[in-house]
Amino acid sequence: MKLVRYNHLEPNYPSSFSGLLDKFFNESVQQAGPKFIPSVDISEDEKAYELELAVPGIKKEDFKIDLVDGKLTISGERKQKEAKEGKNYHAVQTQYGAFSKSFFLPEDVSPDTIEAVYEEGILKVSLPKTEKKVQKSSISVK
Repeated sequence: MKLVRYNHLEPNYPSSFSGLLDKFFNESVQQAGPKFIPSVDISEDEKAYELELAVPGIKKEDFKIDLVDGKLTISGERKQKEAKEGKNYHAVQTQYGAFSKSFFLPEDVSPDTIEAVYEEGILKVSLPKTEKKVQKSSISVK
């Protein structure tokens, strides 16, 4: 069991100003509807860029990945499990709902070779770079 400082004002009232702001903004967003916001890691090496989205509990058929005018959009939905009879939940912190993340791709990405793989709750999108063409010319002075 976790020890929490007692707040005599109200059990659900935050004990600090930053906690109050967090409560206000989180509840304002939640009232707009359920939203699932996956975490994203973006990395790069000499051959490719790579996006890794933490999206556990989603079937690979439920992802939609589109590339339009250099804008890569990854969307999907994490559906809430149906409540089982006989279970009393004391806390539910898992996020459910639709999500959409968009990324503007650099010019050196080859759109025809983009690949996506979903394993163990991580969606990996590989964005291979095109080979750099070195433009070299000699200019004569007149």
